[in-house]
Amino acid sequence: MRPPRDTLKNPQQELRIFRLRALLAVVVVLVLSGLLAGRLFYLQIVQHEVYSTRSEKNRVRVEPLPPTRGLIYDRNGELLAENRPTYNLTIVRERVDDLDRTLSLLVDLLDLPEDRVEAFRERSRQRQRPYQPALLMSDLSEQQIARLAVNRHRLPGVEVEAQLLRYYPDAKIMSHVLGYVGRINTEELQRVDSGNYAGTHFIGKTGVERFYEDTLHGQAGLRKVETNARGRVLRELGRTEPVPGENLTLTLDTGLQRLAVKLLDGRRGSIVAIAPKTGEILAMASVPGFDTNQFVTGIDVDSYRALQQDHDLPLFNRAIRGSYPAGSTIKPFMAITGLRDGEITPDDVIYDPGYYQLPNDSRRYHNWLRWGHGRVNLERALEVSNNTYFYSLAHKLGIDRIHASLSQFGFGHRVAADVYGQGAGLLPSREWKRARFDQPWYPGETLSVGIGQGYLQITPLQLAAATATLANRGHWVKPRLVHEIGDEPVPTDLPDTLPDVELEHPEWWKDVIAGMEDVLSGNEGTARRAGAGLEYRMAGKSGTAQVFSLGQDERYNADEIKERLRDHALFTAFAPVEDPQIAVSVIIENAGGGSHNAAGPARAMTDYWLLERDHGEIPPEGAVDDGEPEEQ
Repeated sequence: MRPPRDTLKNPQQELRIFRLRALLAVVVVLVLSGLLAGRLFYLQIVQHEVYSTRSEKNRVRVEPLPPTRGLIYDRNGELLAENRPTYNLTIVRERVDDLDRTLSLLVDLLDLPEDRVEAFRERSRQRQRPYQPALLMSDLSEQQIARLAVNRHRLPGVEVEAQLLRYYPDAKIMSHVLGYVGRINTEELQRVDSGNYAGTHFIGKTGVERFYEDTLHGQAGLRKVETNARGRVLRELGRTEPVPGENLTLTLDTGLQRLAVKLLDGRRGSIVAIAPKTGEILAMASVPGFDTNQFVTGIDVDSYRALQQDHDLPLFNRAIRGSYPAGSTIKPFMAITGLRDGEITPDDVIYDPGYYQLPNDSRRYHNWLRWGHGRVNLERALEVSNNTYFYSLAHKLGIDRIHASLSQFGFGHRVAADVYGQGAGLLPSREWKRARFDQPWYPGETLSVGIGQGYLQITPLQLAAATATLANRGHWVKPRLVHEIGDEPVPTDLPDTLPDVELEHPEWWKDVIAGMEDVLSGNEGTARRAGAGLEYRMAGKSGTAQVFSLGQDERYNADEIKERLRDHALFTAFAPVEDPQIAVSVIIENAGGGSHNAAGPARAMTDYWLLERDHGEIPPEGAVDDGEPEEQ
């Protein structure tokens, strides 16, 4: 029989095992405690500054305070651009947990149409500085604000902010000259001072708003606020007030601007008026215009597409960018060139058989009056707008001297001091044609330039500026749009002003101006009907610019030509002759003869300015009613 197995425990062995396990547990506890203490030491002592700053940033936030944009007034104190209170919807992406879900909720709450949803989402992705709010929508309605307020707990990082929104009382009348503000895009964010534009959602896009953006914007401020864990503001801890933008007082006269738009009567064209002595732009109308207020809050896709596809080009500023043949309005400047260069005198007479021929050339360059004007001197050539006289003069001068002289009157230059986007037109030369077409210059092209046709292209602003210089007897004053910045007047002596046009015999100015007076008051004046009943002395020049060229023996017949291929009507004038107060240029596209269609509006503009009355109707227009052809 086997002996029983010893089942008694070994106390010694169990004690050793317990001690070993206890020691191991103590070591683990000590190691973990050491790691914890070390981590606490690292966080509390070594990284104290870092985490205290982070904690402060979570609790205290610095927010930008956008400045109030400066207002814009006309010369009489009438408000042209103001700021109206409105509510904007903004979002701080860093405080949004799920951006797509939040945007979808906002789209539903605001009841946005499909064509605006993508633009809405695009604005949310626009790059901003960290924790800077991005503008999603402007000018919220009361119903939209109420819906957002009820669902505020579901929209972390989304705020409704009260701000001032730009508004233009005379939007369509002033659309091109004032321009407009719009939302800052990514490209503009890279161009501007990010600190000064923190919190600013709008920037000048065109016109005065664009040119004087730095002046109108002002300087941003900031405020330090305490927030809770969800980013909501609890209280304000400190503030640096923003500096508002400067107000601008323009040289424009709103009444004259309204009259210019009224006179154009929906026809495509432009009227520019300048005060010759000071260079103040009194009116600068381009028709058709558009509602700039649509662009401030963001124009919808359909409306913008309609503006872009409109054949009348309402977004195009004809006053400063429209390039037109000068037609016969160039003839006074050609006359000054001929006198100064000694190619003619006021008493020189030519015989006009109704055409001009270059030596050894059978082609005939026709006068607008087919049977000619007979004996013509300088004054009569301007009065009847004789082409043959100026063909002959252009041939004597040559394109080189013509180019040099017309350049002194501002043609081919950006003439104004503070007009954003102005064009330079085109003043052709031998070098230009060689570079453009790799062809030589031909004598016949010089004749075309001599009567304002061919390659020569001018803008309405250039024509008004050149006429103002003529009214000043050669003294150049640079055109400008702003009269005062804040309370400080803008000086009239501006840098980069063209040098004065000087003549050996100053009386030659009188000879040329006398011919321009005869245009309105002479027995044969092309615009004598528009000059009927004048109460002051007015000098002007009509012009009719061909849109396409006629063949050698072709006759112009407006009834057989498509409307947009018909001649442009031009007229330029200044008054009073003895003490010029206003210079005006009028260009109406495809309207036909300048003396019939553009002289009347020019007369109405000078009447308004000099006689302080607003004509209810355009004065009688046109030069003749006896069936004579229109001058070119």
